[in-house]
Amino acid sequence: MITSQLEIIKQGQDYLSSISAADYTAIISPNFISSAGEHVRHIIDHYLAIMVGIKSGTIDYDVRSRGGKVEQDPAQAMEMMKTIAAWIKQLSPNDLARTIPLSTEVSVSSKNVQTVITSVARELIFSGSHAVHHYAMIAQITLAQQSNAVKVPTAFGVAPATATFLREQAVQKQTALTATVSN
Repeated sequence: MITSQLEIIKQGQDYLSSISAADYTAIISPNFISSAGEHVRHIIDHYLAIMVGIKSGTIDYDVRSRGGKVEQDPAQAMEMMKTIAAWIKQLSPNDLARTIPLSTEVSVSSKNVQTVITSVARELIFSGSHAVHHYAMIAQITLAQQSNAVKVPTAFGVAPATATFLREQAVQKQTALTATVSN
């Protein structure tokens, strides 16, 4: 699990090393209401919620750093991604197995905060999946930009289960092609 989380963080780092500050902060309206930087900040907020939650005793995904430097500066976001990667690397099996309360709002029509018991491992899995989902949005924002200077890697924003499905489809197609050529 640690390796997979680091792979997800590395995708974000690769993106951040390739994007200009102007493209990072651009909002491509009317198709999008947020910038790539806002999505990256949101990803970082989720990982930070786990980091802080381990120390405070409760993970709270509603604590956000909206409007901060991480949204505006890819270099600041890169530093936070490095911090998160270093933190993930030092997690022990006991850290991952730790149970912890999770508090989060669950309604859009009124304030409704629910608290459940979860584990650090489960929340890392969620945050990784959440990051991949936002990477897919970032890829679409990046592709829609006029500058088109940044090329988005094909696996950026592709969920692990989707990647497995695509690999299996490629093998099936190759097998069918080989069988056709052999006949």
